[in-house]
Amino acid sequence: MSPHPKQESDELLVISPLKAFTCADCGTAEAELLRLEDDAPHCLSCVDLDHLVFLPSGNTALTRRARKASTLSAVVIRWSPRRKRYERQGVLVEQPALEVAEEQCLADEDVRERQRERARARRAVEDVEFQQRMAAEIARLFPRCPADRAEAIARHAGTRSSGRVGRSAAGRALEENAVTLAVVASIRHEDTPYDELLMAGVSRVDARERIRAELDEVLEQWRG
Repeated sequence: MSPHPKQESDELLVISPLKAFTCADCGTAEAELLRLEDDAPHCLSCVDLDHLVFLPSGNTALTRRARKASTLSAVVIRWSPRRKRYERQGVLVEQPALEVAEEQCLADEDVRERQRERARARRAVEDVEFQQRMAAEIARLFPRCPADRAEAIARHAGTRSSGRVGRSAAGRALEENAVTLAVVASIRHEDTPYDELLMAGVSRVDARERIRAELDEVLEQWRG
């Protein structure tokens, strides 16, 4: 048997019972929710709450707005045997209030989506500008590196959220060592058999040692 809930505020409390109950007024045993009055269970029809609609928990903004717009509302609770306490399941609100709240939330979501779209566009512009600056720095450090290759290295190393060296603090600052590491990584994968060695089971350390001479040769060529 669930204990009686403690009334800790002026909120109307409605219980979602664990077991079927019989209304103390009308005798119905088919209702899904009850309200206690004088320690006796009553169905929502008998306590004049049956015109309200249930809004489950989960969307805080929607719940807050629906309750604000609803002249009458109630909190639905249910006893948790495992946690030994009553827990909120949602609220009962008037249907027009719920519809108003849903429209307000949809309008907010439209605003947030436009903000996200503007943020995405801004980040895209910032990324392009950063990659252009990185390509220019690659060209300065490695003047004989083909221009399209420098741009490809900058795009790859400077991809946002990639975790690559170009997005590190040093990379964003275009520090020489970070830019050089981006170039080295590109040469290693594009101009040496490094990847094939890894696929053949050669350890990363050994593979890097085997292709070191080829990598250094390309670096020297690009440095001019």
